[in-house]
Amino acid sequence: MGRIEPFVIAFVVTGIALALPAPAHAQCRLCGQPSTQMPVDSVDGDVQLSVETALDFDRLIFSGSGVGAATVRPDGSSAAEGIVTAVGPRATVGTVLVHGEPGRALRVEVPHRIELYSVSGGRVTLEQVTTDLPPMPRLDSAGNLSFRFGGRLVVSGNADGQFRGDLPITVEYL
Repeated sequence: MGRIEPFVIAFVVTGIALALPAPAHAQCRLCGQPSTQMPVDSVDGDVQLSVETALDFDRLIFSGSGVGAATVRPDGSSAAEGIVTAVGPRATVGTVLVHGEPGRALRVEVPHRIELYSVSGGRVTLEQVTTDLPPMPRLDSAGNLSFRFGGRLVVSGNADGQFRGDLPITVEYL
């Protein structure tokens, strides 16, 4: 009976396109007096959203060709099924930071399924996108809310390479 050699495929889910994140502010250590204060909220009271870490499946180990899936959950745990025999040890969940008016309730919408593409034209599906958000998300007394998200990456055939896609997240006050 023949033996199928396992091989490693690298998958990366990055490029999370969200509501326009606030520009990064840095202090010039050679200019003026440094400040340790939080940036002042905009006058129109918009919610600001930034991606702290991107969802990354690291490397997947396949046992051959066919269909399989890798799951990375918001709690950081992972699982493999089908032809995917293991998820790399450096797989990370996505982390989003929301900043706005302290104490305000929010509606956060995250799509449950997106397509990811490689430079060579390959395609895989990220489905069952889940978060660790409470049922009624609310900004804390400092105006912050942080949440994590994960999902199930479905692969078929001999998908190879780094796959990227946009996960549009909508956040608005209630």
